[in-house]
Amino acid sequence: MFRKFTKLGIGILLLSSTLFTGGAYANTNPTVADREPMNTEVKSIDGTNVLFQYGEPVPSFDTWTQEERSRSYLSLDGKWKFAMDTNSQGMTEKWYQKDYNDSNWQQEKVPGSWDLYDTPGFGTYDGSNFGEGTAFYDGDAWFRTHFSPDASWKNQFVKLNFLGVNYRAWVYINGHFVGEHEGGNTPFALNVSEYLQPGKDNVIAVRVHRRADFDSYTSPDAKPVTNDVELPYKPVDYWRYAGITRSVYLEATSNVNVSKILTSTGDHTLTTKVVVYNHGDKKVERQLVVDPGEQTGGKPKSKEIELNPGEVKVVSMDFDIKSASYWTPDSPTLYEVTATLYKGKGEGQVTQSGIGSVDDSLSTNYGMRTIATEGSKLTLNGEQVFLKGLNWHEETAANGKSMTIEEYDTELNHVLNVNANFIRNSHYNRHPYVYDFADKHGLMVLDDVDNMWLDTKQEALQTNSYGLSRALVLSMAWNQINRPSVIMWSLQNESQIWDDQQVYRDWLSDMKSAVKSVDIQNRPVTWASGSSWDPAYDLADVIGLNEYFGYFYMKDEDLGTTLEAVHRNHPNKPILITENGTWAYAEEELKHGEPTTSGTEEWQSAKFLNHWNQVTDSNRLDYMAGYTFWVLKDYKQRLGYNQQINGISTMGLMRFDNEEPRLVYETFKNAANPFK
Repeated sequence: MFRKFTKLGIGILLLSSTLFTGGAYANTNPTVADREPMNTEVKSIDGTNVLFQYGEPVPSFDTWTQEERSRSYLSLDGKWKFAMDTNSQGMTEKWYQKDYNDSNWQQEKVPGSWDLYDTPGFGTYDGSNFGEGTAFYDGDAWFRTHFSPDASWKNQFVKLNFLGVNYRAWVYINGHFVGEHEGGNTPFALNVSEYLQPGKDNVIAVRVHRRADFDSYTSPDAKPVTNDVELPYKPVDYWRYAGITRSVYLEATSNVNVSKILTSTGDHTLTTKVVVYNHGDKKVERQLVVDPGEQTGGKPKSKEIELNPGEVKVVSMDFDIKSASYWTPDSPTLYEVTATLYKGKGEGQVTQSGIGSVDDSLSTNYGMRTIATEGSKLTLNGEQVFLKGLNWHEETAANGKSMTIEEYDTELNHVLNVNANFIRNSHYNRHPYVYDFADKHGLMVLDDVDNMWLDTKQEALQTNSYGLSRALVLSMAWNQINRPSVIMWSLQNESQIWDDQQVYRDWLSDMKSAVKSVDIQNRPVTWASGSSWDPAYDLADVIGLNEYFGYFYMKDEDLGTTLEAVHRNHPNKPILITENGTWAYAEEELKHGEPTTSGTEEWQSAKFLNHWNQVTDSNRLDYMAGYTFWVLKDYKQRLGYNQQINGISTMGLMRFDNEEPRLVYETFKNAANPFK
């Protein structure tokens, strides 16, 4: 982790930075559109705000694992044809055409990161070959695959769902362009009904682009490469894995379907808002039945609805769920709500309510819980809670960002093993499985997006025209809205504050308003600020602070007095340490020594305990919401300061290559949660 710091009173100002003196940047801005390519917008429908992309309501991605019996699915995970487009000839040679001859292309696994296709030793601490291999290929690459959907899919509404493509994707079906997506960590769905040929051979082609981080990965005079509209727009302190990094699948439904269920709970109450979409060309009548789930004590309700061609409606219902138990970290009880559409009269519908021909259905899990700020306290189900947390990056030495379910289980079970009750998804949204795991295991989550280290120019550009910052936070809130584990939203990490404070405030205000507009649970909003004196803290529901006292600036003991000063300035806001931690040497001969010797595991452990004790001091617990250690495991980055150890930042509780615990692992584990 590399930052420049400027003292400001007893507080701090952290500026994201490069490693290169002179500050020269190689700007690669192409001719860009006026705004992000998904055309993200919020529409008010029947009194509820609904998120749209590509002109249609954004659907539920719960179906990646929770398949509906009324729908048909086709997984596209497996071997795809792959080629690097080193000379940018893919478009002129029409690599997207169905009949293009890709027989000489190599085969690679999807999901996967091309960084690991041919980079020997990628996951080791040996930096002798840093800068070599596919991990350092930037620009365009193409993926192609053949598939044959069932003939019964004719006249169905078919979505092509990508859980993640980094960074920018252009998607073609049978030679037809169907959509473009920007942002490597949010899922997206494209309507491919018009171009699909059910019962026949079909071809998907995906062009993927990753911007270079530097114009050289080995030269001491390398210059950072930037693009003002991308997020992040310049090199950052994590590895931006490239490719189709998460699963891909096709989903066929009736033309009249349930796009999404939104849930919100209170004290044994459930509110549902069901988004229904008529993709067909005829006016239809349907009966919607919503069942709040077994063991809730709630009874199904129904409503007859009419939908014109292309119309979207939202049907709201309230339920008493008197038998439901609260979702808590110790008892993470989940329920399943189901919305079913039955065909109308003349279309096979039996007149008795709830019985007849099913047109479509959708289910989603939810938990009965409340999260709120009450003065300076953060409360879960009305009780003050303290977050003992870990930051973490989504990667392994073996598979990069395209982790297996077994790897996710191993990683997240480490979180539970060290008695943490909280994770911060630094600095981007995760694979849906992460939220599934957190929901089921009682792990609270601060969800985060790719707004990292923006400068004033880029903040203004995102707010006033391009809108990708807004699109990402909207997607985050919409996609995770039903997750009981997700208790807060984070808007940004350590972006520029002081060059133009009004631009900074406008950017944050725009994103906060966007999140609040779609989150019917009204979760608290925060961000990971690099300054104790952030002038926009009045906009935050919870003050989030990245602090490195005694490591990069000032003294360890300055943390406590700074927290007290922040509390005096904002007496009615909880304070969350969103980052704190320091490094330990990876080299065997340097690992151990005195707690006062910088870089030893003993020093790393002692530093953590010093800060933990200041945060959990009984005199500060009335306003401290929690502490989040940086970081669960060592992580990869392409910045230049750790090339000798293969670009690995050594700040983790565990090593990157074999997840061997350091001394701080046990120290963190034994640090008692003051409210446990």
